[in-house]
Amino acid sequence: MQAIIARDRAAGVDGLALAGVPYPHAAENDVIVRVHAAGFTPGELDWPGTWTDRAGRDRTPTIPGHEVSGVVVELGYGTTGLTVGQRVFGVTDWCRNGTLAEFVAVEARNLAPLSAGVDHTTAAALPISGLTAWQGLFTHGHLGAGQTVLIHGAAGGVGSIAVQLAREAGARVIGTGRTAHRQTVLGLGAEIFVDLDRDRLEDIGEVDMVFDVFGGQILYRSATLVRSGGALVSIAEPPSTQPENGRAVFFVVEPDRAALAALEHRLRDGRLRPLVGAIYPLEEAPAAFDPTNRRSGKAIIRVIGDVTADDQ
Repeated sequence: MQAIIARDRAAGVDGLALAGVPYPHAAENDVIVRVHAAGFTPGELDWPGTWTDRAGRDRTPTIPGHEVSGVVVELGYGTTGLTVGQRVFGVTDWCRNGTLAEFVAVEARNLAPLSAGVDHTTAAALPISGLTAWQGLFTHGHLGAGQTVLIHGAAGGVGSIAVQLAREAGARVIGTGRTAHRQTVLGLGAEIFVDLDRDRLEDIGEVDMVFDVFGGQILYRSATLVRSGGALVSIAEPPSTQPENGRAVFFVVEPDRAALAALEHRLRDGRLRPLVGAIYPLEEAPAAFDPTNRRSGKAIIRVIGDVTADDQ
């Protein structure tokens, strides 16, 4: 099969290339997915798990990408809950070969069914951003109706999903970003937009929760905004300051089939809209990693050109 491989950690993006690689093996409780569309995280070439297995052994050349939407073509021994020919989407293990390939082996528990009405390109934009937003808001932040949440980077992949989920949950949403992001953030459902280039965070007042994606000084300054009993949640770095009488949480997203299913229902019903950016064919995936090519929205790698239900 064809896949994008990374040969050398030191080479970064320049070390990415399209190559022929062996078809993946379906281990126990795995499925093989025919990849229709895939997503990736721009910084994953710096992750240790991209280059080593869980025992720390080198596994180069490696295939990047950890978000997938496609069709199940093979079941590993003992696999239950999914069937051959089923449309699915989800995430792959950080320490195994990824989704920028024609086929990928995935633990079945990391996938959820995908409705016929949802195209693969849109679905591939959702797994990591959607799960991160869901877990940040509800699992770690305990956000509820009537509360106020400050979401940093509200026009980004995670932030844009978080704004929509928080609004649907009945929370009052304040979103931050750069000047050019104002209309996007307000259009997603934020009540207030805070321009990080022009406005002062300290003028926001108290909030029940802060969801941070930046770290650094923005995270540090945000701690003072959390009211007693609230939560400061970050995916960038562990908060160095604890909110007074509140919680400070740093987390890394985890696979969760139930949460994926809940996100898929919202996607299917039109209640959730991932911001899809540039779409690249598999052979051009290295260009998608190049920071000079970054645009708004999440870049997606389309491995098969179809986008509808008749995709087996």
